[in-house]
Amino acid sequence: MGGRGRDVSGCASRRIGLFGGSFDPVHEAHVALARQARDQLELDEVRWIPAGRPWQKARSLTAAQHRLAMIELAIRGEPRFVIDECELRRSGASYTLDTVRDSQASGQPGDEWFLLIGQDQYDGLHTWLGWEKLLGRVVLAVAKRPGAAWRDNQALQAVPHRLVILALPLREESSTHVRQLRADGQRVDALVPAAVAGYIDQHHLYRGTPRS
Repeated sequence: MGGRGRDVSGCASRRIGLFGGSFDPVHEAHVALARQARDQLELDEVRWIPAGRPWQKARSLTAAQHRLAMIELAIRGEPRFVIDECELRRSGASYTLDTVRDSQASGQPGDEWFLLIGQDQYDGLHTWLGWEKLLGRVVLAVAKRPGAAWRDNQALQAVPHRLVILALPLREESSTHVRQLRADGQRVDALVPAAVAGYIDQHHLYRGTPRS
């Protein structure tokens, strides 16, 4: 990709990735996606945005303080990774469109914004509140499932938008799997960063949690 541009004020424009999720807990596939997006898209910054009250998620989330602490441990030593607590501070349900608007309001006019999502999220994006407006504000950066054939979300095609497919290695991690293993009394060291595994053990997280 080409060099950085400048906005009308002379400030260098930035390429910023917005990476939202429950991160309950953060795992190695999350870290791999963020690193791939940073490198493939030449991002100046990847903002990890833990969800406050996701409107499409029925189960209760682990306390925000624990999820924040685990992200901090997972991204330690990554200077272009930062945490944005905007959704945790917001009252009511968390909507991606609100988060994008708030982020862009604090940025520079020439900044370019990438929304980092998984293929499952991309497939259901047309069910999100204000998805048509969202498509006009960001470049979709979609992590394709390794080994799976790519399929466009036909519901999005009526609205002009930009999309980039992120190339990811085959990984088996998911937050649901981590929680299930912990509920069964098994170790999760191979699925989450070492410091996160230690935190989960120290705070006795996900023991006896439902398999969901």
